[in-house]
Amino acid sequence: MAGQSRHFKNPTSPGVVLRELYLAPIGLSGAALARHLFVPRSRISRILKDEAAITADLALRLARFFSTTPEYWMNLQRAWDLACAKETIDVSGIKPLEAA
Repeated sequence: MAGQSRHFKNPTSPGVVLRELYLAPIGLSGAALARHLFVPRSRISRILKDEAAITADLALRLARFFSTTPEYWMNLQRAWDLACAKETIDVSGIKPLEAA
């Protein structure tokens, strides 16, 4: 797919990947994608703005439409969620469980 050679800081939000690597190269709007996927336009809009996560349901739809896999979309979301958590959650005070 055109545009996939772009390099992003890892991890990149699923919304940015969807917008820059999939929608922009083919000139498809979020509203048009929502119609193709049979989901509310607001759902796609929120993902493109990084205000909502890609769910398993949406991963299946995106995979079918873009000829990818649901795992691809879920892994993007998982990596993004974990990176965000690492930046906002302090676990330094948690002591590891000692081996018996």
